[in-house]
Amino acid sequence: MPGFTNKPIIIDAREHLMGRLATICAKAALNGHKVRVLRAEQMEISGTFFRNKLKFLRFLRKRCNVNPARGPFHHRAPSKIFKRSVRGMLPYKTFRGREALKRVRAFEGVPPRYQRVKKQVAPHALRVICLAPGRKYCRLGRLSHEVGWKYQDVIATLEAKRKIKASIAYGKKKVEQRTKGLAKKAVYPRIERHQKLIQSMGHK
Repeated sequence: MPGFTNKPIIIDAREHLMGRLATICAKAALNGHKVRVLRAEQMEISGTFFRNKLKFLRFLRKRCNVNPARGPFHHRAPSKIFKRSVRGMLPYKTFRGREALKRVRAFEGVPPRYQRVKKQVAPHALRVICLAPGRKYCRLGRLSHEVGWKYQDVIATLEAKRKIKASIAYGKKKVEQRTKGLAKKAVYPRIERHQKLIQSMGHK
């Protein structure tokens, strides 16, 4: 992870293994970093879908015998499932652990405030690096949808719109860069003499 900074570490969780990514986020949060995890629904879990679904259904059966409103609480949204897995890696009953957990946030899709921000990946958590070829895996969004998450289609629609807008913006940016490059080439012969004088004085 990078050195300490007040800026949040923004991770695109697409094709990351959930457990591996949770360990990285938990450690960064304990070290004082703010962590934002985007596209939680495209995170992946090792093992077949059927096996993971049975494990989750087993978890859904756990309840307080006296009053189920006391917990445990079974979140269905991918971001909440991920946040709970991070919580399990933190001493969340202590002050330090609670503060660390507050520094971790997860989202389905990419919220508007993070759409124009540079995102990172965690190489030690990428499925293509961590999981042996041929091993089974499943997507967290599908698992959530099967156990009661209602917003899979909504997130898919918003993501499709975001990708179209991003591709248009990227096309405009490429045209602008090309125009700037041509302008620099056109003006270079006229400023070459001055540029050499500036460089001889030790400036770039």
